[in-house]
Amino acid sequence: MKTPLKIALVFKTRLEENINILNGISKYNRFHEQWHAFIDDQAISQNDPNWLLDQTNWDGIICKHSAPELLMQCLKRGIPCVDLSDDALSIEGIPKIRPDNRAVGNIGAEYFQDHGLKYFGFCSFSSEAWANERRDGFIQALDVISENHEYFESPYPKVSNPHWDDKEQETIANWLKGLPKPIGIMACNDLRALQVINACRKAKIAIPEEVSVLGANNETIRCELSLPQLSSIPLNADYYGQKAAKVITNLIHGIKPQFQTEYVEPLDVVTRRSTDFLDIEDPHVSAAVRIIKDRACKGLTVDELINEVHVSRSLLERRFRKYVGKSPQAEIRNVQLHRIKSLLRETDYTLANIAELTGFEHPEYMSVVFKRLTSITPNQYRKKIRGSIE
Repeated sequence: MKTPLKIALVFKTRLEENINILNGISKYNRFHEQWHAFIDDQAISQNDPNWLLDQTNWDGIICKHSAPELLMQCLKRGIPCVDLSDDALSIEGIPKIRPDNRAVGNIGAEYFQDHGLKYFGFCSFSSEAWANERRDGFIQALDVISENHEYFESPYPKVSNPHWDDKEQETIANWLKGLPKPIGIMACNDLRALQVINACRKAKIAIPEEVSVLGANNETIRCELSLPQLSSIPLNADYYGQKAAKVITNLIHGIKPQFQTEYVEPLDVVTRRSTDFLDIEDPHVSAAVRIIKDRACKGLTVDELINEVHVSRSLLERRFRKYVGKSPQAEIRNVQLHRIKSLLRETDYTLANIAELTGFEHPEYMSVVFKRLTSITPNQYRKKIRGSIE
């Protein structure tokens, strides 16, 4: 009987993101080469590599945390290693997989634009490289269409505590008071977004009517316990984990990846109460947007929409472009696209099933529209985003 590979996983399991990545690793492991896995669930070896390396002969190590000393020790000892830490440091010879943080910021900016907002802000941690990348992606996306954006940042402490949290909320509240309303505020992660929400409460600012708040990482416990519940951008943890498992397995068998660093794209926004607001002054456009959200995936046409809102096509087109930044037809396609992506990501439905559920008579035409809007086919998207790793 073949001896299982001995793999060490350096993950702080108190973090929901890490649990989700471990689930992705587990999924790959179930259907491929089985391991004997040890989880350093407090990441002790991050600061004390010998604690892990001197105890046994590891076939491979996957490390989720910034641990350059551990990685260098792995190189010296010839232990295959995969680095999953979300920092800019990359050590030659150790493949790195991390989130595409600029894309996280891009998605946040586009999401607020789709909600008709004209003012935008970003709340961040100045000391964290990943947070700066998300901020830069957010501002980069907005620079194309708007100069109305502000940002607030302060260092993240080595050890957080309630006193620091309260102080940050007060400072953020003062910043928010001076901003135009309504405004969309994206935070670099869900922890920061909760501080924004609590700061709004201190300043008696209504969410989402005056300030829409969007987080990142989609830590469901934080998001669901927030008041109001927090919208957030999920990382593709399933793919993240499966890719890491494949790479470490290949390394052990002498197969090197074709990349030094791979960036994993985020998923679409999970909308909750903190952003459930459309800033559209025109009542006809506002009504049209609501109808599109409700019925785009039921085959809604522009002619049907015009009959519902009782205005001429030319007037609706003109006002829609003014307040939403796109045509009614483009917004119908946008809603359909988000639903198609969700079904591709979360179900095993055939393209025929998905076409029926999203308002397309023929799956072939749905595929044509999807590729036109995303540059890839539905099947390519499903394989990429769900972590269908061979």
